[in-house]
Amino acid sequence: MNTIKKIGLVGAVAFALLAFNACGDDSSTSGSSDGSNRGGIPDTVETFMELSDYDCGKSQKCVATYLTEYHDMAVCDGNNGWVIGTLIEKMDCDFSSSSDKSSDSKSNDPAGVTDDSSDSKDNPSSAGTSTKSSASEEPDSSGSEGVEGSSASVPGGSSDASVYDSSSNTLTDLRDGLTYKTVKIGTQTWMAENLNYETGNSYCYKDNCTKYGRLYKYGRLYTWGAAMDSVGTWSTNGKGCGYEKKCSPTYPVRGVCPEGWHLPNQTEWNALFTAIGGQSTAGQKLKAASGWLAFSGITNEDAFGFSALPAGYEDGCGGYSNLEGHSACFWSSTEYSSYDAYHMRLLYGRGDAYLSDFSKNHGFSVRCLKDSE
Repeated sequence: MNTIKKIGLVGAVAFALLAFNACGDDSSTSGSSDGSNRGGIPDTVETFMELSDYDCGKSQKCVATYLTEYHDMAVCDGNNGWVIGTLIEKMDCDFSSSSDKSSDSKSNDPAGVTDDSSDSKDNPSSAGTSTKSSASEEPDSSGSEGVEGSSASVPGGSSDASVYDSSSNTLTDLRDGLTYKTVKIGTQTWMAENLNYETGNSYCYKDNCTKYGRLYKYGRLYTWGAAMDSVGTWSTNGKGCGYEKKCSPTYPVRGVCPEGWHLPNQTEWNALFTAIGGQSTAGQKLKAASGWLAFSGITNEDAFGFSALPAGYEDGCGGYSNLEGHSACFWSSTEYSSYDAYHMRLLYGRGDAYLSDFSKNHGFSVRCLKDSE
């Protein structure tokens, strides 16, 4: 599974801002078109996976590269993060020196753009807006078959939107810009990576949310209340659902999931088991082929691309149990009691999967399920 990449909030691109090769006057924090401050970052990078291999420290701040995967530009924020879209406007980078570039520069300069968005999306040497990168408007239907998206205002002025691209099997959460793989199994469409959206009462293994400058590949661990969005930030369907609180959620419960997706309930987990041949072999079929501790007689197949990784869980007291390699625990939106809720669990020494109740104050992984049409 590819590591989830850190990017800025994706939005509709201001083309004049994105037509650049140079940054501000402060050479200690700005890139330049001659490559003197690029720190080895090339003019064009194929994927976010590759992008995360390059140092994006203070000396590379404002260095820009064309991201072929998104047909868009990425700018180093100087703190090992990459920004694309409208957040570029808020960076202290000066891109005006090359805003007058002509369309002729597209063929030999990956940073050159024109106002012809339909042309720039088809030309990988331009910085046109990807159909996966629109936070302020619906994705352009021109050349965007299979792309779904929407936008709305959320607390703090961010964009509560997501973009699902069925052709590339990706979901972009525009609240923070993170992109996830997705997979269709039977009639359901699942995230194929664990949710990594930061919210209250969510944790990372050993409190380390980054590793080697990248977001932790296992995603975050959420208490049930956080997974259900008990404070009602994104929807009211799970509002008030938390530890020591009996509630009656309205299904589907979006919870902490991106817009258009939701926290699966117990019935939907069972539907997944049925689609892959039954619960007794679901563990072997859903687990990622690598990353799990070896166990005699158990072969992890990842037969459907669900790619479950063993993230373990937070024990409700600040500790971590069943650490990397041992188990994967995923919340459901189905409550068992005031103290417990159902979850789906996979163990390294078992070929099955099972649903059982567990304390709501534990931190488990979240896999989101796409809403029905």
